[in-house]
Amino acid sequence: MSHILILGGDGYLGWPTAMHLSSRGHEVTVVDNYYKRAICKDLHINPLYEVPDLSVRAKRWHEITGKEIKVCVSDLTNINSMNALFNGKCNYDWCVEKKYTGIPDTIVHYAEQPSAPYSLMNNTTANNTISNNLLVTNNLLYSVKEYSRDSHIIKLGTMGEYGTPNIDIEEGWIDIEHNGRNGKFLFPRQGSSIYHTTKVMDTDLIWFAVRTWELKVTDLMQGPVYGIETEESIIDKDLSIIFFYDEIFGTILNRFITQAIIDYPLTVYGKGGQTRGYLNIKDTMQCIEKAVINPAKDSELRIFNQITETFSVNQLADKVYNVGQQLGFNVMIESIENPRKEAEEHYYNPKYQGLLELGVKPHYLDDLVLEGMFNQVIKYRDNIKKDIIFKGIKWI
Repeated sequence: MSHILILGGDGYLGWPTAMHLSSRGHEVTVVDNYYKRAICKDLHINPLYEVPDLSVRAKRWHEITGKEIKVCVSDLTNINSMNALFNGKCNYDWCVEKKYTGIPDTIVHYAEQPSAPYSLMNNTTANNTISNNLLVTNNLLYSVKEYSRDSHIIKLGTMGEYGTPNIDIEEGWIDIEHNGRNGKFLFPRQGSSIYHTTKVMDTDLIWFAVRTWELKVTDLMQGPVYGIETEESIIDKDLSIIFFYDEIFGTILNRFITQAIIDYPLTVYGKGGQTRGYLNIKDTMQCIEKAVINPAKDSELRIFNQITETFSVNQLADKVYNVGQQLGFNVMIESIENPRKEAEEHYYNPKYQGLLELGVKPHYLDDLVLEGMFNQVIKYRDNIKKDIIFKGIKWI
């Protein structure tokens, strides 16, 4: 089994990834500086329920499973902090044995500000997003170049890098014929927010590092994720996955289900024809694991589109409406003025075969999955705060 370093290990995806890989025998170290928690505190945003810090969760994981997840609280926008993860100088905030695990075989990079609305609130939040996301990525590339060129980087990109082009979206690359000559290029990017644009810049930085320093990277262009539990998170309440339902950090399906439970109209932006690729959080775990055990080659930037099916906003709202009604909720759907700058009706046909060919077995969004999510959120309905669901952050 390999040593896996997870950057951004406190988040919606980072912590369940750590448990998932640890449960399969890998040595896991997680790093975070609680940046997202600080944003939530500043903006008075509450998750559906509180989750302990990483040290408490890692200790509980060890008590239950006997497996260790090392914890390091560190600001990775600082190059010395990043280097410490590779040169043995890091200080662990929790571990069973204070012993440097060694150069990681794989680095899973989640350590970025993940919200498009937050990135467009004002100049300060835009600058925060740009500086955090690009500095962490650039520092990682330089540290791997300096200490660990054999390590495989798995970077979480986003399908939002592509925008909504009027052609089929290939998996990262496109073959072009121009004036009688042929070439292979990164698929054209057109991020729709400052956040998405930083992800485009990430890809460009990574492609430079792969070409110049012969690194090996898998860039996963992930669509919006939904879900509230994985097979590991249900073991104990202290291992729960953090779940947001607000406009800034809550993904659309998680928001819609929460809204339905408290008789808050499902907020459909504009015409509701905006179509994206989605996946269950359990499938995110599968995708990461498949990328770990099937690494990219040296000097390769391998790109997968990490989705399992596509839906429009209207289709998601209808699904939540139907299941909510069956469960006895008075679900309402309301079309509101779109605060975002985006096409509300468009062509959308992404390819996403690569991860399926590696063996990912999708969990598709059916009524049973939705009912399970409803039942999980219902347990915490008294915690839901209506005033944080929608504030109408405008993108223009």
